[in-house]
Amino acid sequence: MAGPALKLHTEESVRTKVSEAEWDARVELAAAFRICYMRGWNDSTLNHMTSRVPDQPEYFLMNAADFSWDEVTASNLLKLDMSGKVVSDTDLRPRPAGLNFHSAIQRERSHLNCTIHLHPMEGVVVSALKEGLMYFDQNACALYGHMSYHAYEGLAQEADEAPRILSDLADNYCMLMQNHGLLTVGRTVPEALAWMSRLVRACETQERVMAANGTPNPLSEDVLKFTRKQMDARANNKPIGDLDFQAAFRRAARLDPSFME
Repeated sequence: MAGPALKLHTEESVRTKVSEAEWDARVELAAAFRICYMRGWNDSTLNHMTSRVPDQPEYFLMNAADFSWDEVTASNLLKLDMSGKVVSDTDLRPRPAGLNFHSAIQRERSHLNCTIHLHPMEGVVVSALKEGLMYFDQNACALYGHMSYHAYEGLAQEADEAPRILSDLADNYCMLMQNHGLLTVGRTVPEALAWMSRLVRACETQERVMAANGTPNPLSEDVLKFTRKQMDARANNKPIGDLDFQAAFRRAARLDPSFME
């Protein structure tokens, strides 16, 4: 017997129903989903990304469970309050595990505006190693001192786990969720994406180094501290990632501008 017919979602544009600031935030976040898909980090409906609404900071945007990351658009993003209630005029909902800790970060870390959680294979591999993240190259130096770890407890949908994730994250931008995946946060969407890019690349480098037929040569703590200090001076405490994000946005728009709908 044939199963139910597949249904294509057709979401009405919300551009005329939201403020200009919210629409711009929707386009920016939808672009980030498309960029992650293009980089091969996620091609499923799993995992989440959130962004605070600029002119309504008590609300945030998040992807619905129904869409693969290459299907997310500015209009099908959900708008939620800090309790996790969907306030968008839709029956779509996010996945409960993602909503649990993403909403907690948005609620309790008002200086942060974006969260990204992914299960890229290289990140999952490193998350399953007792050694955790190892530092082999210049890219990884940027992560030194910004890393947190959270032990796997099961599906992250239990309310009492969210405070532990927040506690483990502390003031860092990156987290290795052990035996699970990766989490980054940022003051802006480009910044959270830049941290994720650095973290995925560092995990990929570690995976390849450990698979090579040679003796690994991790960087010394002195070199890590010095290079991290150099990088922090360049950033001057400002959000990172803007130029790379703009270039990736343009690339995504050339390939498929539907995310801006």
